[in-house]
Amino acid sequence: MSTGSKILVRPLPRPQASRVLVCIGYSGGGTAPFRRWVRQLPESTELVLVCYPGREGRFTEPYATDWEQLCEEVVDAVVTDVATRPYQLFGHSMGAVMAFEIAARAERRGRGPAALTVSASEAPTDWPRSDGEPPHMGQTDDELLHWMSTVGQLPPELLAEPELVQMAVSLLRADLAVSQTYRYRPGTTVSAPVQVIFGTEDGKSPAANAQEWTKVAAGPVRVEQLPGGHFYTPEIWATFPSRIASPGSFTG
Repeated sequence: MSTGSKILVRPLPRPQASRVLVCIGYSGGGTAPFRRWVRQLPESTELVLVCYPGREGRFTEPYATDWEQLCEEVVDAVVTDVATRPYQLFGHSMGAVMAFEIAARAERRGRGPAALTVSASEAPTDWPRSDGEPPHMGQTDDELLHWMSTVGQLPPELLAEPELVQMAVSLLRADLAVSQTYRYRPGTTVSAPVQVIFGTEDGKSPAANAQEWTKVAAGPVRVEQLPGGHFYTPEIWATFPSRIASPGSFTG
């Protein structure tokens, strides 16, 4: 088994597909929220999901503790196992910054994505956040759980399972700790077209945060707003692939 086969999950393998959509998850999340998207994609697109250590098929592995190490692991897998075909990166929240770094590093290796879509996140230049908005490491378990429940990160049925709830909080704390080790390298940009999506009710200044992404994009940029908060609305999230712009739709 190759390293990439552990990191990259294919809910419905389509080896003959002409393009690949790679989804990178948020703090405390796994691949599950994206798996249902596979039926919305045309047969010409294969869905590939990034699985971090300590969850799902990598449950027995220790959590990542360093952003640089985690990012390089994902870049290696994407460049080796995905970049043989045109591919697009999608990242949500923490995953947006990770997707940016993957794109930039893959471009330096000559295997960059056809496009990058980032969702519900401050730009890398402002990450990790220091404005005190949740979630953050200083919050109690109950406060983190309340945040996850409020924004729609945890399904209601999971709240009735104490062991699963504790696991969810532990995953979130682990990913928040990794985020704290991230440092943007001044001057780092991506050449691929960038689509920035934000929710109008996500935090204090979502529109201003979204505009900051233009400073790290060397190519065309589209900034788009959607109703709702950190996960928009359930209806929008359920059909999110229809919101992801195709590489050919950008104009610069």
